[in-house]
Amino acid sequence: MNTQSSIDARIKVGIIGFGRMGRFYWEAMTKSGRWDIAYICDTDPESRQLAKKLSPESLIVEDNQKIFEDESVQVVGLFTLADSRMGQIEKAIRYGKHIISEKPIADTMENEWKVVEMTENSNLISTVNLYLRNSWYHNLMKEYIRQGEIGELAIIRICHMTPGLAPGEGHEYEGPAFHDCGMHYVDITRWYAGCDYRTWNAQGVNMWNYKDPWWVQCHGTFQNGVVFDITQGFVYGQLSKDQTHNSYVDIIGTKGVVRMTHDFKTAVVDLHGVNQTLRVEKPFGGKNIDVLCDLFADSVETGKRSPRLPLMRDSAIASEYAWTFLKDTRKHDLPAIGNLTTLEQIRERRRNMKNGYGLLHGNLPKIINPLNK
Repeated sequence: MNTQSSIDARIKVGIIGFGRMGRFYWEAMTKSGRWDIAYICDTDPESRQLAKKLSPESLIVEDNQKIFEDESVQVVGLFTLADSRMGQIEKAIRYGKHIISEKPIADTMENEWKVVEMTENSNLISTVNLYLRNSWYHNLMKEYIRQGEIGELAIIRICHMTPGLAPGEGHEYEGPAFHDCGMHYVDITRWYAGCDYRTWNAQGVNMWNYKDPWWVQCHGTFQNGVVFDITQGFVYGQLSKDQTHNSYVDIIGTKGVVRMTHDFKTAVVDLHGVNQTLRVEKPFGGKNIDVLCDLFADSVETGKRSPRLPLMRDSAIASEYAWTFLKDTRKHDLPAIGNLTTLEQIRERRRNMKNGYGLLHGNLPKIINPLNK
């Protein structure tokens, strides 16, 4: 195939929202060579200016209507905040565009289920970035479990505690930490179990006397009897001199175990089965946007949706359970520990970091001992 034919074969996409996540998608699509990034849209002038600098071959627009009305655009990437997502998905379906969306897929549960209904009644391909499903480590562990190496799946334990986003830092419609970030862990736990949640009991803490719990631990059962516990919080040493984190997956069967830890650079998987013991170390992989984009490109090119692509329904279910577990914390003792003065110190420190998103987003080398610049 000659160069011109290769260019013509690329999938034409319009990126809507060129913030942090939008730039991740732009980078992954640019590197893959499979995408023609025809448009980049953002309402923020600085973001549009950055887009012009990074992607001079793209048309940079403020009004996304131009993207939807261009019949040559096959795919739209929706990477703005959740309050605009349902309207954009509705418009994408009306104009016949395939959809890649960030989560949550709308700003309220009512609207999320409307999005599910809209997309499932359409013949267009749509997916949402439940990024843990695309990680090499989770797929490796799930395949090992499927092979029967740990016997019957019995217990799923997942923990993700980092400094991360402090209250009031960019959540808006994404919700408190256990919804904004925690819904990924609610989703991947259900993915392992292979069925829906049956019982739960959640405990939270209103750290720094903030109105919402910023640390939540929830345990319970699935319909098939598998037991789970999920711990998530952006409360882990926010003002410590050298910041750290604690992230792991620990899956226990009737005969063996699989587990994973990571430092945002390297993931380590230990597989202790009845027939073999394996230790695998590979690069962590971050948000795995490249995997999602490749699976989606395959689906568009073949006209057949990859079974590995998360469904809008998967996102809505994870979102609903995350909200349910958060609500359950309020049925129990919900202590408030600390004060808002400490919270403001945390916000100030994070404003002065080179990367204010901190360990949650895998930039450990940039923020270790950030006070000693």
